[in-house]
Amino acid sequence: MLYLARLPKHIGAFHTMGTNGIVMNRTTLDMVTHGARSLREINSYVYSILLHEYLHALGYTEESDVRKLVYDVSLETFGPDHPATQIASKGPAAMFPADVVGENPNQSLDVEVIPDLERSSQRYIS
Repeated sequence: MLYLARLPKHIGAFHTMGTNGIVMNRTTLDMVTHGARSLREINSYVYSILLHEYLHALGYTEESDVRKLVYDVSLETFGPDHPATQIASKGPAAMFPADVVGENPNQSLDVEVIPDLERSSQRYIS
């Protein structure tokens, strides 16, 4: 299950071990959507965040290990110049303005469930 919630901007998403849910930061996603230069950059951000959390869901608990795996998978899949690889290498700040990844004074969660996340026809990245 994927949920969108308003979280502090330094948290892109989180997965609680033992569950099948990922909570993605709606505030940061909204800012990325408005600040991105292309749909490719938006999709790359979502890909990086979800891959990171999927790896946690598969049992990888060490943050440094997960970050390296996200980078390795992105590099192997898309190459060094792709936005997903750049985000995996340097973090979202590499692609998006500082106000996207800065602090967020809004602490209201405002959770939304995203239906049909696993449709087989869904294209994530072009």
